[in-house]
Amino acid sequence: MFNSISQYIVYNIFGLTRGSKLGSALDFFLYDTAKILILLLVIIFLISFLRSFFPPEKTRKILARKGEFAGNVLAALLGVATPFCSCSAVPLFIGFVEGGVPLGVTFSFLISSPMVNEVAVVLLWGLFGWKITAIYIGTGLCVAIIGGFVIGRLKLEKWVQEYVYQMHLGDADLAYPKVFKERLEYAKAATKEILGKIWPWVIGAIAIGAVIHGYVPEDFLVRYAGAGNWYAVPLAVLIGVPLYSNAAGVIPIVYTLMSKG
Repeated sequence: MFNSISQYIVYNIFGLTRGSKLGSALDFFLYDTAKILILLLVIIFLISFLRSFFPPEKTRKILARKGEFAGNVLAALLGVATPFCSCSAVPLFIGFVEGGVPLGVTFSFLISSPMVNEVAVVLLWGLFGWKITAIYIGTGLCVAIIGGFVIGRLKLEKWVQEYVYQMHLGDADLAYPKVFKERLEYAKAATKEILGKIWPWVIGAIAIGAVIHGYVPEDFLVRYAGAGNWYAVPLAVLIGVPLYSNAAGVIPIVYTLMSKG
Protein backbone atom coordinates (compact mmCIF):
# COMPACT_ATOMS: atom_id res chain seq x y z
CA MET A 1 0.00 0.00 0.00
CA PHE A 2 2.70 2.50 1.00
CA ASN A 3 4.72 1.61 -2.09
CA SER A 4 1.78 2.28 -4.42
CA ILE A 5 1.03 5.60 -2.74
CA SER A 6 4.65 6.77 -2.86
CA GLN A 7 4.98 5.80 -6.52
CA TYR A 8 1.73 7.59 -7.39
CA ILE A 9 2.94 10.78 -5.68
CA VAL A 10 6.40 10.69 -7.28
CA TYR A 11 5.54 9.60 -10.81
CA ASN A 12 1.96 10.83 -11.29
CA ILE A 13 1.65 13.96 -9.17
CA PHE A 14 5.26 15.19 -9.42
CA GLY A 15 5.68 13.79 -12.93
CA LEU A 16 9.18 12.42 -12.42
CA THR A 17 10.56 9.78 -14.77
CA ARG A 18 10.62 6.19 -13.56
CA GLY A 19 14.18 5.01 -13.03
CA SER A 20 15.57 8.53 -12.70
CA LYS A 21 17.91 9.23 -9.81
CA LEU A 22 15.67 11.87 -8.24
CA GLY A 23 12.57 9.74 -8.74
CA SER A 24 14.17 6.67 -7.15
CA ALA A 25 15.47 8.71 -4.21
CA LEU A 26 12.15 10.45 -3.57
CA ASP A 27 10.18 7.20 -3.92
CA PHE A 28 12.50 5.54 -1.40
CA PHE A 29 12.17 8.48 1.00
CA LEU A 30 8.37 8.65 0.96
CA TYR A 31 7.86 4.89 1.19
CA ASP A 32 10.31 4.29 4.03
CA THR A 33 9.20 7.37 5.97
CA ALA A 34 5.55 6.29 5.98
CA LYS A 35 6.33 2.65 6.76
CA ILE A 36 8.81 3.31 9.57
CA LEU A 37 6.85 6.09 11.30
CA ILE A 38 3.63 4.07 11.36
CA LEU A 39 5.50 1.01 12.63
CA LEU A 40 7.09 3.12 15.35
CA LEU A 41 3.75 4.65 16.31
CA VAL A 42 2.00 1.30 16.70
CA ILE A 43 4.80 -0.68 18.37
CA ILE A 44 5.90 2.05 20.78
CA PHE A 45 2.29 2.52 21.89
CA LEU A 46 1.92 -1.22 22.55
CA ILE A 47 5.24 -1.43 24.41
CA SER A 48 4.39 1.66 26.47
CA PHE A 49 1.03 0.14 27.37
CA LEU A 50 2.80 -3.05 28.46
CA ARG A 51 5.33 -1.01 30.42
CA SER A 52 2.52 0.49 32.51
CA PHE A 53 2.04 -2.93 34.13
CA PHE A 54 5.69 -3.07 35.28
CA PRO A 55 6.68 0.06 37.22
CA PRO A 56 10.12 -0.05 38.89
CA GLU A 57 8.78 -1.02 42.32
CA LYS A 58 6.78 -3.97 40.97
CA THR A 59 9.73 -5.12 38.87
CA ARG A 60 11.96 -4.91 41.93
CA LYS A 61 9.59 -7.07 44.00
CA ILE A 62 9.41 -9.73 41.26
CA LEU A 63 13.19 -9.93 40.89
CA ALA A 64 13.82 -9.99 44.65
CA ARG A 65 12.04 -13.37 44.86
CA LYS A 66 14.25 -15.07 42.26
CA GLY A 67 17.59 -16.81 42.79
CA GLU A 68 20.69 -17.11 40.65
CA PHE A 69 20.41 -17.74 36.90
CA ALA A 70 16.60 -18.03 36.92
CA GLY A 71 16.65 -14.50 38.28
CA ASN A 72 19.17 -13.45 35.61
CA VAL A 73 16.96 -14.83 32.84
CA LEU A 74 13.80 -13.22 34.22
CA ALA A 75 15.62 -9.93 34.83
CA ALA A 76 16.90 -9.84 31.24
CA LEU A 77 13.41 -10.58 29.87
CA LEU A 78 11.84 -7.90 32.07
CA GLY A 79 14.54 -5.50 30.90
CA VAL A 80 13.45 -6.06 27.30
CA ALA A 81 9.75 -5.72 28.16
CA THR A 82 10.26 -2.61 30.30
CA PRO A 83 13.07 -0.65 28.66
CA PHE A 84 14.52 2.22 30.65
CA CYS A 85 17.11 4.57 29.21
CA SER A 86 20.66 4.45 30.48
CA CYS A 87 20.11 7.71 32.41
CA SER A 88 17.76 5.78 34.71
CA ALA A 89 20.45 3.22 35.60
CA VAL A 90 21.67 4.81 38.84
CA PRO A 91 18.29 5.24 40.61
CA LEU A 92 17.21 1.80 39.38
CA PHE A 93 20.42 0.24 40.66
CA ILE A 94 19.98 1.86 44.07
CA GLY A 95 16.31 0.88 44.26
CA PHE A 96 16.93 -2.75 43.30
CA VAL A 97 19.91 -3.28 45.59
CA GLU A 98 18.21 -1.51 48.50
CA GLY A 99 15.16 -3.70 47.92
CA GLY A 100 17.11 -6.94 48.22
CA VAL A 101 17.55 -7.89 44.56
CA PRO A 102 20.84 -9.85 44.11
CA LEU A 103 23.58 -7.77 42.51
CA GLY A 104 24.03 -10.11 39.53
CA VAL A 105 20.28 -10.15 38.84
CA THR A 106 20.20 -6.37 39.06
CA PHE A 107 22.93 -6.10 36.44
CA SER A 108 21.12 -8.50 34.09
CA PHE A 109 18.15 -6.12 34.15
CA LEU A 110 20.26 -2.99 33.80
CA ILE A 111 22.24 -4.45 30.88
CA SER A 112 19.26 -5.65 28.85
CA SER A 113 17.00 -2.66 29.52
CA PRO A 114 18.95 -0.02 27.55
CA MET A 115 20.71 -2.52 25.25
CA VAL A 116 17.59 -4.02 23.62
CA ASN A 117 16.04 -0.79 22.38
CA GLU A 118 12.37 -0.88 21.35
CA VAL A 119 12.96 1.65 18.57
CA ALA A 120 15.78 -0.49 17.17
CA VAL A 121 13.52 -3.56 17.32
CA VAL A 122 10.83 -1.79 15.28
CA LEU A 123 13.30 -0.49 12.69
CA LEU A 124 15.10 -3.82 12.36
CA TRP A 125 11.81 -5.70 11.97
CA GLY A 126 10.50 -3.28 9.34
CA LEU A 127 13.73 -3.03 7.34
CA PHE A 128 15.58 -6.34 7.81
CA GLY A 129 12.88 -8.83 8.83
CA TRP A 130 12.30 -11.03 11.86
CA LYS A 131 15.52 -13.07 11.60
CA ILE A 132 17.88 -10.12 12.08
CA THR A 133 15.56 -8.75 14.77
CA ALA A 134 15.63 -12.09 16.60
CA ILE A 135 19.45 -12.14 16.45
CA TYR A 136 19.56 -8.61 17.88
CA ILE A 137 17.20 -9.46 20.75
CA GLY A 138 18.83 -12.84 21.40
CA THR A 139 22.33 -11.36 21.49
CA GLY A 140 21.24 -8.65 23.91
CA LEU A 141 19.57 -11.21 26.18
CA CYS A 142 22.63 -13.49 26.16
CA VAL A 143 24.97 -10.62 27.04
CA ALA A 144 22.66 -9.50 29.86
CA ILE A 145 22.15 -13.01 31.29
CA ILE A 146 25.81 -14.04 31.12
CA GLY A 147 27.07 -10.65 32.29
CA GLY A 148 24.76 -10.61 35.29
CA PHE A 149 25.53 -14.24 36.14
CA VAL A 150 29.29 -13.60 36.08
CA ILE A 151 28.93 -10.47 38.21
CA GLY A 152 26.83 -12.45 40.69
CA ARG A 153 29.45 -15.20 40.93
CA LEU A 154 32.21 -12.65 41.56
CA LYS A 155 30.50 -11.69 44.85
CA LEU A 156 31.03 -7.97 44.41
CA GLU A 157 28.50 -6.90 47.03
CA LYS A 158 31.31 -5.88 49.38
CA TRP A 159 32.33 -3.17 46.92
CA VAL A 160 28.89 -1.54 46.97
CA GLN A 161 28.94 1.49 49.25
CA GLU A 162 27.08 0.97 52.52
CA TYR A 163 24.88 4.03 52.05
CA VAL A 164 23.28 2.41 48.98
CA TYR A 165 21.66 -0.23 51.20
CA GLN A 166 20.39 2.46 53.55
CA MET A 167 18.77 4.71 50.94
CA HIS A 168 15.00 4.84 50.54
CA LEU A 169 13.81 6.25 47.25
CA GLY A 170 10.15 6.22 48.23
CA ASP A 171 7.25 4.71 46.37
CA ALA A 172 8.20 4.99 42.70
CA ASP A 173 4.85 3.59 41.55
CA LEU A 174 2.57 6.43 42.69
CA ALA A 175 2.62 8.14 39.27
CA TYR A 176 2.02 4.93 37.34
CA PRO A 177 -1.49 4.20 35.98
CA LYS A 178 -3.74 1.71 37.73
CA VAL A 179 -6.83 1.42 35.48
CA PHE A 180 -7.24 0.71 31.75
CA LYS A 181 -8.06 4.29 30.75
CA GLU A 182 -5.04 5.61 32.63
CA ARG A 183 -2.82 3.01 30.97
CA LEU A 184 -4.02 4.14 27.54
CA GLU A 185 -3.27 7.77 28.44
CA TYR A 186 0.15 6.73 29.76
CA ALA A 187 0.92 4.86 26.53
CA LYS A 188 -0.30 7.80 24.44
CA ALA A 189 1.88 10.27 26.36
CA ALA A 190 4.93 7.97 26.23
CA THR A 191 4.49 7.42 22.48
CA LYS A 192 4.21 11.16 21.88
CA GLU A 193 7.33 11.81 23.95
CA ILE A 194 9.45 9.11 22.29
CA LEU A 195 8.37 9.97 18.74
CA GLY A 196 8.90 13.65 19.49
CA LYS A 197 12.52 12.91 20.34
CA ILE A 198 13.41 10.52 17.52
CA TRP A 199 11.42 11.61 14.46
CA PRO A 200 14.05 14.15 13.27
CA TRP A 201 16.73 11.42 13.44
CA VAL A 202 14.47 9.01 11.55
CA ILE A 203 13.65 11.52 8.80
CA GLY A 204 17.29 12.60 8.52
CA ALA A 205 18.55 9.03 8.31
CA ILE A 206 15.96 8.10 5.68
CA ALA A 207 16.89 11.21 3.68
CA ILE A 208 20.57 10.19 3.72
CA GLY A 209 19.54 6.67 2.77
CA ALA A 210 17.42 8.02 -0.09
CA VAL A 211 20.37 9.99 -1.49
CA ILE A 212 22.56 6.88 -1.29
CA HIS A 213 19.82 4.78 -2.87
CA GLY A 214 19.22 7.14 -5.77
CA TYR A 215 22.62 8.63 -6.51
CA VAL A 216 25.42 6.32 -5.31
CA PRO A 217 26.27 3.57 -7.83
CA GLU A 218 26.18 0.01 -6.52
CA ASP A 219 29.66 -0.81 -7.80
CA PHE A 220 31.12 2.10 -5.82
CA LEU A 221 30.07 0.66 -2.46
CA VAL A 222 30.89 -2.91 -3.46
CA ARG A 223 34.34 -1.81 -4.60
CA TYR A 224 35.26 -0.10 -1.33
CA ALA A 225 33.09 -1.80 1.29
CA GLY A 226 32.24 -5.18 -0.21
CA ALA A 227 32.61 -8.48 1.60
CA GLY A 228 35.80 -9.33 -0.30
CA ASN A 229 37.77 -6.36 1.00
CA TRP A 230 39.82 -6.84 4.16
CA TYR A 231 39.38 -3.19 5.08
CA ALA A 232 35.57 -3.24 4.74
CA VAL A 233 34.87 -3.54 8.49
CA PRO A 234 37.46 -0.92 9.61
CA LEU A 235 36.13 1.42 6.91
CA ALA A 236 32.56 0.91 8.12
CA VAL A 237 33.65 1.67 11.69
CA LEU A 238 35.40 4.89 10.62
CA ILE A 239 32.35 5.99 8.62
CA GLY A 240 30.07 5.17 11.55
CA VAL A 241 31.95 7.31 14.10
CA PRO A 242 30.77 10.71 12.80
CA LEU A 243 27.33 9.27 12.02
CA TYR A 244 26.75 8.14 15.61
CA SER A 245 23.44 9.37 17.00
CA ASN A 246 21.08 6.59 18.02
CA ALA A 247 19.38 3.53 16.55
CA ALA A 248 16.76 5.65 14.81
CA GLY A 249 19.44 7.63 13.01
CA VAL A 250 21.72 4.77 12.01
CA ILE A 251 19.64 1.71 11.11
CA PRO A 252 17.92 3.21 8.00
CA ILE A 253 21.35 4.20 6.64
CA VAL A 254 22.72 0.71 7.31
CA TYR A 255 19.74 -0.78 5.48
CA THR A 256 20.39 1.37 2.42
CA LEU A 257 24.09 0.52 2.39
CA MET A 258 23.31 -3.21 2.59
CA SER A 259 20.77 -2.94 -0.23
CA LYS A 260 23.55 -1.40 -2.32
CA GLY A 261 25.82 -4.38 -1.66
